[in-house]
Amino acid sequence: MGQTYKATGINLKGSPMGESDRLLTILTREFGLIRAVVPGARKPNSQMGGRGGLFVVNELLIQKGRSLDKIAQAETLESYPGLSRDLGKLAAGQYLAEVVLCQALSEQPQEELFCLLNEHLSRIEQLPNAGEGAMSVPVLAHLTHGVYHLLALAGIAPQVQSCSITQHQLIPDFTAPDWRVGFSIAAGGTVSLPEKRRLEGPGSGPVIELQRSASKTTKFDISQAGFKAGIETRPEKISALKSIAIGNKVAETTNNSYRTLIHPERPVKIDTQLNAVELALLQQLAEPQILWPQAGLSHLPTQNTETAWVAVERILRQYAQSQFDRSIRSAALIDSYFASLPISP
Repeated sequence: MGQTYKATGINLKGSPMGESDRLLTILTREFGLIRAVVPGARKPNSQMGGRGGLFVVNELLIQKGRSLDKIAQAETLESYPGLSRDLGKLAAGQYLAEVVLCQALSEQPQEELFCLLNEHLSRIEQLPNAGEGAMSVPVLAHLTHGVYHLLALAGIAPQVQSCSITQHQLIPDFTAPDWRVGFSIAAGGTVSLPEKRRLEGPGSGPVIELQRSASKTTKFDISQAGFKAGIETRPEKISALKSIAIGNKVAETTNNSYRTLIHPERPVKIDTQLNAVELALLQQLAEPQILWPQAGLSHLPTQNTETAWVAVERILRQYAQSQFDRSIRSAALIDSYFASLPISP
């Protein structure tokens, strides 16, 4: 008998294999992402059949194989049957699983990712089942909350509390109907539109400057970051560029005796504009818990937050797809599901 090992894992993906087997993609606490075969899982009355279901958490005994490992034993610790009883919840769970598959690592512990996914699946399962209309919107809100937390765990969550260009705090203005804030995938999050216009106005040409009292000047071209740099520094200080060559950002920082001024070579692309309600909901995503139904916006009409959640999920989806450089196919189920519901315009 070959070598065996134990792991606790949640099934994220499954597919038929051979005449009666099932191939599972599993996120484990101890070893990250693994693929393993469940022998005979598709046979009638197989004891392993239910344990190979989507989102089932098992204590596993796994036998090492030459090409694929095999699950020798499985004891179910947790499952989320409520997800399969509601189409919106099931689509949301598959969406989260796909995001996890984009970022999970193999052959190393994934404790935090494992726990975070289970936490958000549990929250979605415990929501009321969709009735009519807006009763389904909490699923979308909790899905978006979960996606943001997964991005945050990966270190790639968008900046939502302040302007990605100036780092100035952004406060939604509910008193001005036409108030808007930009969202730029390239810049990494929210962008103040007045600050963007000011910085990209006449005379704001592309430049990176590191100023100090040294007399020696060296010129460099950082083409991969889209900058052309004129730098007053010594050659050994070039490593300081690592902190500023981060895309089309505008910033002013102080590093010992250096003052750094960065202007974009090209204008920052705004992918969409968010109103005050949408920004407020986007900023809520960074919190440990999401407040529903109004996310702390009880003074606003309910339909405002219903449509705002749809907009927030869409922009976060675009951002995640850009970061992972792949589409989230499960999102099509979310679009189809919510398109059939009479959510207030």
